[in-house]
Amino acid sequence: MTSRDHQVRGAIAEQASEWFVANDEAPLEGQDAAQLVAWLKASPQHVGEFLGIAAIARDLHAAPADPDSSLELLLARARADQDGPIERIRPAALASLTELSLRRWRFAAVTAAALTVVSLAALLWQLRPALPGARPTRAVTAHQLSTRHGEQRTFRLADNSVVHLNSDSIVTVRYSATERLVELTAGEAAFEVSHEPQRAFRVVAGPAAIVDLGTRFDVRLGADSTLVTVLEGRVAVAPSASRGAAGSGHGQAPAPVQLGANQQLRVSEGQWPAVPANVDALRTMAWLHHQIVFDHQRLESVAAEFNRYAAKPIEITAPELRSLEVSGVFSTDDPEEFLAFLRSLEGVRVEVTASAIRVSQK
Repeated sequence: MTSRDHQVRGAIAEQASEWFVANDEAPLEGQDAAQLVAWLKASPQHVGEFLGIAAIARDLHAAPADPDSSLELLLARARADQDGPIERIRPAALASLTELSLRRWRFAAVTAAALTVVSLAALLWQLRPALPGARPTRAVTAHQLSTRHGEQRTFRLADNSVVHLNSDSIVTVRYSATERLVELTAGEAAFEVSHEPQRAFRVVAGPAAIVDLGTRFDVRLGADSTLVTVLEGRVAVAPSASRGAAGSGHGQAPAPVQLGANQQLRVSEGQWPAVPANVDALRTMAWLHHQIVFDHQRLESVAAEFNRYAAKPIEITAPELRSLEVSGVFSTDDPEEFLAFLRSLEGVRVEVTASAIRVSQK
């Protein structure tokens, strides 16, 4: 498991504990209940972490009245609970191991379960004033959604809006009674927004803040800019409040720029106003259909786009080839298709190694 996977799992565990605290005194109702259901449906990991929190809380609730309850007893219960919420991983190859190996594996599994219990117990102990008898002081509305490298996922939010996440993307969704706020902190997301006149739908991505006016649109966060593309309807784009913008006046908020269908706006740090451009939005959002489209683009840019999905990065070792213009429609799920295209180009050599794909001149 990578460090990023640990971060994602830790964030899910924290969200699960907050949801449990909010629901502990009495079941959530109305919008809060709908948001909890949407969070649980978003991933089996959400359900597993929530059940794990509930199991530990069950024992912690009984601990003050039971002098025999201790952390050692909780750990013993976790070891004995083969059907409980603690996740156990049994590889398929386990069946072929010797009995000695099996005993060693069971010891490792129990150790991992104990560490999980300790972590969850410590977290709930810090939150103990909010367990029975105490209502949380704030509504829980923050949910993080993410994808791994090469992965694309679709989520339906509590208000029936839909968010599509491209490869290596992270969004945090925060809903309140007056606003629906989504923060894109990595990657790219496409939105299909459910209309709610009483609650604005806002997306913050780096230097850009986008307000939906009833639309389908795409937001891509780059290293130094944010690209907003509208497929249907309209959006209003302005510099994000936390970043500010050059030329916005003394204390005066900069005027937003409205975008319609097949328009695109690039927002860079400290540069405003930005000028919209007319584009083919279907081409920009072709990734929703697991495709990428190029029209006389530099091979260097094309390779960078493929590297968002490829298991092995494409490296162009010949400087002369970086400016070569290419066109075509390719599948993000079939890298061999693109490699076959490169091999068909005159004077181009493609070498596949264990760690990379090198493109050079013959």
